[in-house]
Amino acid sequence: MENKKYLEQTWRWYGPNDPVTLQDVKQAGATGIVSALHHIPHGEVWPLEDIQERKRIIEEAGLTWSVVESVPVHEAIKTRSAEAGEYIERYKKSLENLAACGIKTICYNFMPVLDWTRTQLDLIMKDGSKALYFDWIDLAIFDIYILKREDAAQDYSDEIQQLAQERFAGMSEADKTDLQFNVLMGIPGEADLSLESLQQSIDIYKNIGREGLKQNLLYFLGAIADTCEANGIKMTIHPDDPPYAILGLPRVVSNEEDLVYLITEQPKSFNGICFCTGSLGAGPKNNLPQILNKVKHRVYFAHLRNVKRDAIGSFYEADHLDGDVDMYAIVKGLSAENQTREVAIPFRPDHGHQMLDDINKVTNPGYSAIGRLRGLAELRGLELGIIRS
Repeated sequence: MENKKYLEQTWRWYGPNDPVTLQDVKQAGATGIVSALHHIPHGEVWPLEDIQERKRIIEEAGLTWSVVESVPVHEAIKTRSAEAGEYIERYKKSLENLAACGIKTICYNFMPVLDWTRTQLDLIMKDGSKALYFDWIDLAIFDIYILKREDAAQDYSDEIQQLAQERFAGMSEADKTDLQFNVLMGIPGEADLSLESLQQSIDIYKNIGREGLKQNLLYFLGAIADTCEANGIKMTIHPDDPPYAILGLPRVVSNEEDLVYLITEQPKSFNGICFCTGSLGAGPKNNLPQILNKVKHRVYFAHLRNVKRDAIGSFYEADHLDGDVDMYAIVKGLSAENQTREVAIPFRPDHGHQMLDDINKVTNPGYSAIGRLRGLAELRGLELGIIRS
C-alpha cells in the first residue's frame, strides 16, 4: 500500500486576522493552506508584494499555500457591463502575479450578487453545537415581506407561502433584523449591504437571465484562457450555494448538466471544478457520486462537508460523515482519481459546527477551529480506511 497516493489535506485560513492561527492548522493535521487577500478590494489587481508576504507567513509556519480561494469575479464581469474588459485585464494580472509566486490553483464562483446564502448562522444541534442553516420559510419571509420583491410569492409553493405568513406574523423587529443580516452576509465586499442595492442587482439579472449568465461565464473563461494556459493555472469553479435560483437571481453552476455543459463548452484543461459536496448536496435531485464520475478529470480541488435536507428542501450543515451526501462514495471516487494524478488533489474540510471551546468565540461563520478539526480527522480516517482496504 506504500505506493498509494493520499489527497492533500488543506485548511481555509483568512489571513493574519483569522482567529484560527496557522499553529492551530498544523495541530489539526493539515499541510496546505487555502487563502485569499481579503484586504484587496474586489476587482483590483493583487500586488506581487502582497502575495509574496502572505506566502512568506504561511511558509514560515511550515505550511504551503496550495489554493487561492478566491480571486473574486467582479459583478461587472458577471453582468458583462461596459467595464467588464477592464476588470478582466486586472483579473489576468492577478493570475499572472499568483503564478509568478508558484500559486496556480484558483477557486472562484460565478454566483450573482450573493456568494452564499443562509438564513441562520447558529442552529442548535441535538448535541448543543451550532450549525449553519438554510430555511425556505425564512427565505420566503425575507423575499416577500422584507425585500418585498415584485412577484416574489410565485417562486414559492402554497405551503411555504402559508408557513411564511404565519411565522412572519409572530416575528419581532429583532428577528426580522437578524434574518435580513444573515441573508445579506452573502453579499461580497464590493457592494453595500442594503435592500435597495440588492433589488437593483436583481433587476439587472432579470434582463440577463439564466442563458445570458451562462454566456457571460463562457466569455470570462475564454478571456482568461490564454493567461491560464501560459502560466499553468488551474481555475476551479465553486458550485452555487445553494444550488438553485433564489430571490429571482439565476444560477448556472448547480447540477450535473451545468458542470458537464461548462467543461464541454470550454474544453481547455485549465477550466476545472471545485467539487463542493455541501453546495451540490443541497440539491435534492443531485446524485453526487454520479456527478463526480462525470467530471472527475476536471476536479482540481474539493470542499467536503455534509448537509441534511428536510421534506421542503431546507437544510442544515450536518457532521461531515452524517447527512444526505454519501461521503464514503465521494472520498472513494476522489481517492481513485487521485491515483492517476502527478500532483495530489487538495481538499479541505468545509465548514464545521461551532462546538466545545469555540461555542463562545467569535469566528467566521462555518470556520471555527474545532468543528473543522473534527471534520478533517473523520475525512482523513475515511480515506485511510478506503486506501488500506
